[in-house]
Amino acid sequence: MRIFVFSLVFAVGAALTVSTASASRVHRAPTAGQTHVPHKSGSHKAQAQSHRLHGQQAIDPERVTQIQQALIREHYLTTEANGKWDATTEAAMQKYQADHGWQTKLMPDSRAIKTLGLGPDYSNAINAKNSSFAAPPPATTIAPVQSAGFAAAAGVSQ
Repeated sequence: MRIFVFSLVFAVGAALTVSTASASRVHRAPTAGQTHVPHKSGSHKAQAQSHRLHGQQAIDPERVTQIQQALIREHYLTTEANGKWDATTEAAMQKYQADHGWQTKLMPDSRAIKTLGLGPDYSNAINAKNSSFAAPPPATTIAPVQSAGFAAAAGVSQ
């Protein structure tokens, strides 16, 4: 008799465990006063967040003038430098970048700016106090022994 009661208790316990585990999830109301507000696709706040602009949006007129002067110097721009990033300036920059094999969709490419001589100026940097920003000496001033060592290390015959 005890075995029968034990088996019955075991079977009922197992049935309750299985039914609880397979039960569907019950939705509960939010706690602490939290409420769910559905997202409205036409709301002003949603539009402002989805159309938020990133990165630099315009070029400073002084910088545009510098770029235009460099493009004039390189014979890519024939108009006068006016500080306005207009269609003519943009076309000149695109042509300059395309001629160098760089991207032409984003304006302007950092390599183009550096090549035009408008890159960053590090002459006032902390570690530039005793540095020389002059061009390196010509290769003819390198000692022959040193030059031979460079050639040997590079695997180039002189």
